[in-house]
Amino acid sequence: MIDLHYWPTPNGKKVSIFPEETDTPYRLVPVNIGRGDQFKPDYLRLNPNHRMPAIVDHAPADGGGPLSVFESGAILFYLAEKTGKFWPQDLRGKYEVTQWVIWQMANRGPKLGEAGHFRRLADREGDQSYAVRRFTDEANRLYGVLNMRLRDRRYLAGDEFTIADIVSYPLDRQLAGTGSRHQRVQAFQAMVRGGWRKARRPARPCGRRRSRHRQQQALRRGTGAYPQDPLQPARPSRSGLSTGSAKEIRFSELRLVQAFNGPALAVAKALAPALRPRITI
Repeated sequence: MIDLHYWPTPNGKKVSIFPEETDTPYRLVPVNIGRGDQFKPDYLRLNPNHRMPAIVDHAPADGGGPLSVFESGAILFYLAEKTGKFWPQDLRGKYEVTQWVIWQMANRGPKLGEAGHFRRLADREGDQSYAVRRFTDEANRLYGVLNMRLRDRRYLAGDEFTIADIVSYPLDRQLAGTGSRHQRVQAFQAMVRGGWRKARRPARPCGRRRSRHRQQQALRRGTGAYPQDPLQPARPSRSGLSTGSAKEIRFSELRLVQAFNGPALAVAKALAPALRPRITI
């Protein structure tokens, strides 16, 4: 069993996607970053950098005692190696995936985070125009890198879904929150299509549909973990998009759909009346 020390931010979701995709048993241990749980001594023993997420594997491959790992990229490498999934081990395939995981961790995640931070800050702490311009330009550059990469391949490392896509997906879903109102994200068509392709994978809606209620219960209680259940299969629809996927559409995903007017847009519009006030199309 793996304990996932988690809070529902993009960094936390980077890790929670993996066990949903692989049916890996895990328990959710809330780390309420709003009240400072990440600074508690027990958590600092797991992650001296006092950031979330972290995991504790109670059955590591070497047969020893519990093993803790922090940093979302390192956790994904660990889980992929443990399960033998989503990280090819042939020389070329392995490093094709590895470099795109590191690219996300070192570039896209931090720079888009800064872009969102300074946009939200506005001028409450003085003139932020330089910071906004700098990180907006860098976000656009990174969008361009991702767009070029996805022009002629389904996923970041080729035709197969890997941890490089898992680590990228939470930010794909949050394009609307990282400046897309000020940036022409729709211009990056290949990136947009790649984000929606990942959103349609069955584990995405299943994980959100199943875990949303339980995570909220656990997070409200603040009392620890819940056991993992089997995934619920998504039901197919005539459009080819699972009903679960359509029901789980959020604002940022709607922007992805609208960017290329795929058949999922019709499904989303049909479901919108039942989902209000959660979404508006």
